[in-house]
Order: sequence, then structure tokens, then C-alpha cells
Amino acid sequence: MDSKGPKEIRIGLLGFGAMGRTHTWAVRNLPFFYGDLPFRAVTAGVCTTSVEKSARIAAEFGIPTSTADEDVLIHDPTIGVIDICTPNIFHFDTLKKALAAGKHVLCEKPLCISAAQAKELSSIPLQKGQICGMVFNNRWLAPTMRAKQLIEEGRLGRILSFHGSYLHNSATDPARPAGWKQDRDVCGGGVLFDLGSHVIDLLSWLCGRITRVNGMSQIAYPTRLGRDGTPWVTNADEAFYMMCTTEDGAKGTLEVGKLQIGTNDELSFEIYGEKGALRFSLMEPNWLYFYDATKPSEPIGGERGFTRLECVGRYPQMTFPSPKAPAGWLYGHLASMHAFLSAVQEEKPFFPSLSDGAYVQGVMEAAYRSAEENGIGIEVPQCW
Repeated sequence: MDSKGPKEIRIGLLGFGAMGRTHTWAVRNLPFFYGDLPFRAVTAGVCTTSVEKSARIAAEFGIPTSTADEDVLIHDPTIGVIDICTPNIFHFDTLKKALAAGKHVLCEKPLCISAAQAKELSSIPLQKGQICGMVFNNRWLAPTMRAKQLIEEGRLGRILSFHGSYLHNSATDPARPAGWKQDRDVCGGGVLFDLGSHVIDLLSWLCGRITRVNGMSQIAYPTRLGRDGTPWVTNADEAFYMMCTTEDGAKGTLEVGKLQIGTNDELSFEIYGEKGALRFSLMEPNWLYFYDATKPSEPIGGERGFTRLECVGRYPQMTFPSPKAPAGWLYGHLASMHAFLSAVQEEKPFFPSLSDGAYVQGVMEAAYRSAEENGIGIEVPQCW
């Protein structure tokens, strides 16, 4: 580091929902978790859907520039990174502008809403040193990084089969108004886009890229309350199921859904090889096991036994992150942000890349096609 001090990386943040808030937290807290950073990252501008909202957020979080026009940040010569945290349907147009402007780009999943869009993005030439990446933050959890190490060391041998799932309970109550992630017109898809993209990326990263899928979608509540509180026809999958084959011949299943009562933020996987196996659950460190000895012990054990209580993130008076987010959830986002900004500072490629995002897009599109054609096998298209 020279006498001038660390390089400043100025970030333009687009969107300030849960993920925009999370990214802001990650940027601001990097110095607390990583010593002697060779860069100083700052959120220099924020853009939301209204001038008033952006101004309020900027004042609350000390962000110098606020706007309702993303072009202001994209074309600001003092901003080097565009951080995309907007709803899925906006990613494509924003990415085209940010890439053409030569900005480094960090994009929340999914990359876009179709394989055709992903392919078009691939045709945009990147400038020398331009770093672009996806937020598949579950790659940055300590247990998943250790799983990757063990697989690469050959400790599992040839991978034969796997199962991955990501389950929420947010669509179990039809009287609860649907959010934008349940609306295909805004999300571009359903739970496959929202939760499925995470599982596809994680299992492909660990087990090898998926080349063939059989898909089945589920809508349990064809009519529910819409975002305005009036009756609304459900237009996107509430759960999705896949059978998969990887490039090395491993077979597996993926299950994602928001219909699973009793779940919170339950990402899990099982991987079985010739020499070993791995299992992981994002929720495992977050349970309190309670044994109530006042319960009757008869007959045949009565009601006694350890009960698993879902403490999760339900801390009194806390408003962030979501009470469903397990302990350690923020660390994955923190480590992901650190790795991306380090790549920007070092002018080195970052993974997961936009190409990885395009690949996931292709898998999801093949899965949707399969579901539409009664579950027949569909080859995954090349999108990048």
C-alpha cells in the first residue's frame, strides 16, 4: 500500500430492498471483519423508485448521492461499481447500460429472466480490467467452502448422486398478499428464479455443471391475495422439482418451494461419492433443543423428548435482517462482497461470473420447458 492510502472504490447501489440493505451493511462492515484492506469501499450513491425514498435512505445511511434515475449513477465518472439489487425484470436493461459504460458490476441473482437475454448480454464486450460478478452468496459460507475443498481433494471420489433443497414457508397462507417475487410479471419466474437459482449454482459448483433436467412445477393456491390486497390469479410457480444429470454423469434431485409449513430459510444439500459423502443444512446451527421433563412419560414415552425450537433470527426489537435469516447469513454476503471488491482492486476475474449467472439461467429455462412438456428431459442451452 503506498503513502496515498488504500484505493477508494465508489459504489452506485440500485435498489434498496432487503438485498440493497444487506449489500450496504456488507460494504460498511468490511473493515470490522477484514484487517488492512488495500481498498476503501463506500456506497457513494443510491437509486430507488422515488426521489423521496432515495433521499430518505441516503440521509439515514449517510450516502452522499440519491436519485430515482439509475443513469445518474451509471454515468457518474466517480462511481466505479454498479451494484444491482433491483427486481429481476430490470436486470437486463441495467446490465446492458452498466457494461457498456465500462463499470464493474455486481448483480443479484438471477442474472436476467431468459436464456435469450443472457445470450445477448454475453455479446457485450468487456473493457480491459472490467470486473463483473453474481451474488451467489451461499458459495461463501464456511461449510460450503470446506465442502468444495474436500471434493477438489478427491475425498469423496467420483460423485454419484446428490440432493439439494431450499424451502420457505412464505406462500403457505393464501390470505397473505403475494410479494413481487411471487409475481412472474416482476420476478420473471417463480420460486425457481428466487430460491432455485441459489441451489442450481451451489450444486453445480460442488458437483459439476448440470446438462440435462426434468422439471415439474407446482401452484398450490391458484388464487390468492395480490400485492394490493385484492384477489389475484397466481402466475408463477410456488414450488419446483427437478431431476438432474451433470456433465460427469452424476444424478440428483433439486427441490425448492415456499409451501413448506414449519420451514424458515432452509437450504440444504447431500452429496454422495464413491469414497465419501457430505451433508449440510443452513439451519442447523440455529436451533434450540428443549427437553421438558414436566411432560408425561407414558405411555411409550408420552410427550417427552427433545423439541427443536425455531429461534433462528428472532431477536427482540431487531428489524434487520429478516427473522427467518439464520445466524451467519450475513457473513456469506460479507465474504462475497469482500471477494468481489478485492477482484476489482486487484484487476483479477471474479467468480461466480456473469457467465455463471447465464448458465444458471439456461438450467432454469430448460427446467421450465420440461415442466411445460410433462417432465420430459431437456438439454441445458449454452447461454454464454
